[in-house]
Amino acid sequence: MTSADSPAEHPRHPAWAGRNYRLLTAAAVVTNLGSTGALIAAAFAVLDAGGDAGDVGLVAAARTLPLVLFLLIGGVIADRLPRHHVMVAANALNCLSQAAFAVLVLAGEPRLWQMMLLTALGGTGQAFFGPAAEGMLLSSVEGDHAARAFAVFRMAMQSAALGGAAAGGAMVAVLGPGWVLAVDAVAFAVAGALRAFLDVSHIPARRPGGGMLADLREGWREFAGRSWLWVIVVQFAVANAVIGAAQSVYGPLVARDSLGGAGPWGLALAMFGAGTVAGAVLMMRWKPRRLLLAGTLCVFPLALPAAALAVPVPVAVLCVVMFVTGVTQEVFGVSWMTALHQEIPEDKLSRVSAYDWFGSVAILPLATALAGPAEHTFGRTAALWGCAALVVVVTAGALSVRDVRNLTRRTKEVTRDTAQEAPVKGELESTGG
Repeated sequence: MTSADSPAEHPRHPAWAGRNYRLLTAAAVVTNLGSTGALIAAAFAVLDAGGDAGDVGLVAAARTLPLVLFLLIGGVIADRLPRHHVMVAANALNCLSQAAFAVLVLAGEPRLWQMMLLTALGGTGQAFFGPAAEGMLLSSVEGDHAARAFAVFRMAMQSAALGGAAAGGAMVAVLGPGWVLAVDAVAFAVAGALRAFLDVSHIPARRPGGGMLADLREGWREFAGRSWLWVIVVQFAVANAVIGAAQSVYGPLVARDSLGGAGPWGLALAMFGAGTVAGAVLMMRWKPRRLLLAGTLCVFPLALPAAALAVPVPVAVLCVVMFVTGVTQEVFGVSWMTALHQEIPEDKLSRVSAYDWFGSVAILPLATALAGPAEHTFGRTAALWGCAALVVVVTAGALSVRDVRNLTRRTKEVTRDTAQEAPVKGELESTGG
């Protein structure tokens, strides 16, 4: 073999795709293949057991309530312990809870409280997994390659979600929800095994300091001192709540009553996944200078699925709407991850991510639990139009904040020491608008 043929000169992976990044991407693909279909399966497991919109909302709320209760603790733990250990433990809990849910559904008629308990365990695992995973991913890539790396990661993850939604909807229709939940349990086991091989030796050891409350206060100062950060999180507290209610509660009901059941709904979710893949491909090439201005403008279309379900439009039109929404959501997602990577010191990533997640899901349990009563009080159509209107209103509010419009992409990564010493107010580069 000549030197020109050597693997060193022809690497199989881009320079920015290190071992941790590849493991994280592979594990996310496996997890999303199972979890996207499992969300469909859980809703139809409730309906198959004789539940109504209120019951579907209660099960969805049971999944998200532990996120609100445990996310901040999960962020502190992820900044204190090796992040991959936290991720593996969370995956193990998710595996066991989904396996028990699958057995319960396959064995006969599950009771509502049993389904709520098991989904709550899954939500608890997610509360500890999310901040650790985001901190691990943000620390696995470097400066100028960050946006492309995040776009590729999200493209792989959303491609898996696309396949998982399509396969999950079809499996629910043909085999029933129990088998889809069983597949999700296996996926968590495989993903946890992959994440066990992550290397955290590059992350500096934490200096001895205060206890958990001190860590929470430090994370809060980092979060609250950046107006662009907390404004976007407040925006998504409302947007995620109403979008979650529309898609996890009303979506399956509209599909059952007007679209033909689980199969068409799974196809619509799959088209959303296809849109996110297309959006990630777009963001591999497009690097908007004003990160959050571009990203937040792309939140307005997230109102479209609720409006489409309110009509309701035919399946083909709904699929187009979901595709467009997926594209625009991904533009926001990559822009947001790039902003966090650029602005937040590495040793505070998981705590800031925890405040981000906490704010973003804080009222989601309430919204999903109230989705059923709202349908009974106002009617499903009015409730869905209300969801769409709220997305538009809060997004317009976020764009009224100057720091959201003016946060500018940097060409070089801010060093962690500089980021810690820099004032949090007034540090955004203004572009005059």
